[in-house]
Amino acid sequence: MTMANRAMQSLAGNDRGMTLMEILIAIGIIGVGLAALASVIPVSSYGIQEGNQLSTATFLANQRLEQVRNTRWSAGAGVVGVLPCPVPSGSFDEMGVSASATVAPQACGTTTFPDESAVAAPYAQYSRQVRIIDCGAGAGCQGVVSANRRLVTVTVGYRPLTGVGQGPATKQIDVTMLVARR
Repeated sequence: MTMANRAMQSLAGNDRGMTLMEILIAIGIIGVGLAALASVIPVSSYGIQEGNQLSTATFLANQRLEQVRNTRWSAGAGVVGVLPCPVPSGSFDEMGVSASATVAPQACGTTTFPDESAVAAPYAQYSRQVRIIDCGAGAGCQGVVSANRRLVTVTVGYRPLTGVGQGPATKQIDVTMLVARR
């Protein structure tokens, strides 16, 4: 019999089993691994929830951009029209900040799509606002000066969930598009 065959027989024929110490060490190693895995679960579920909320906010912004893009463009009521400057008191500039009488012409917003403090169900936890800037007035929009273009910015806000419920701070996303007169 060769040396390799004897070694294989001794391993195969060993009916000794595992000692108590070996079992305790194995349980300890498995326990540490499971504890580490359990600590990652809340973080990963928060990441999944944050991704879901961000995707929904982006969807709501793109939905409104499509509505703006498909709306007839004229200065009449109920259509995509730009507010005259200075912006009346109580209005907001394109960043959603209260506007004053010294707002530049390119910073005027529109009232065609009113601000929504709560989007219709099932998206009631999201807010949405639209700001439209006339690119032909003042300095234009992001370097584009054209009376046939408008810069549309849709801002969607939401309160993200944390490990203990909704967070105190509102997150928001901005989606911007240049719209040309058709």
